[in-house]
Amino acid sequence: MMISKIIASLALSVFFLTASSIPALAGATEGKKAFEAKKCGQCHQSEGPAREKTIKDQLAKKGPELWYAGSKFAPAFLDKWLADPRPIRPLEYNSLTKKNAGNHPKLSSADAIDVAAYLMTLRSADVKDGAIQPRDNPKGRAIFIKKQACYGCHEVTVRGNKAGGLSGPALTGASKRLNPDWVYAYMTKPRIFKPVKDMPDYTGYINDAEMKDLSAYVGSLD
Repeated sequence: MMISKIIASLALSVFFLTASSIPALAGATEGKKAFEAKKCGQCHQSEGPAREKTIKDQLAKKGPELWYAGSKFAPAFLDKWLADPRPIRPLEYNSLTKKNAGNHPKLSSADAIDVAAYLMTLRSADVKDGAIQPRDNPKGRAIFIKKQACYGCHEVTVRGNKAGGLSGPALTGASKRLNPDWVYAYMTKPRIFKPVKDMPDYTGYINDAEMKDLSAYVGSLD
């Protein structure tokens, strides 16, 4: 009798554990369907690895790659942004002159949650979780502002005011949007994530400790 009760208890525990994982799985499954139905793939590459080999390949793209979205974005960011998309890039994708019109399609709240769940399943093995902890550190700030002048291309917020360049994605709100582990991987392995790009390749110019300090600093930006 005691053995039967133990078996029944274990079976019940397994049921509840399995049931608790169904919404997340269902969300990702439904999200992939919504992603395909809304033809998001016409602008965003969702399957890796990177395909571009020339600048012409890069210029043919209509939007950022998403095949590593689950490693790049903070979990709480995507569903909110998909339901109310606001420009991250001041300029239109692949343009140095046209202002971003801010016309990315909005998703319903339900679709946004599901598509975000799907995108968070798209991960890269080259991003090691827990490698970088976001922090506003003096060394990272000095590299960002003085040594490499990253703000020349990336907009940031200084004392409540926006400042910096417009040619790259804004880094205002990076602490809520980006995974610092991805920032580090992107900086140290640029050819894996974006073999053809305008951003300089800093490998060989910034040592590993500096890369970590810079990635931690970017991950702290509000």
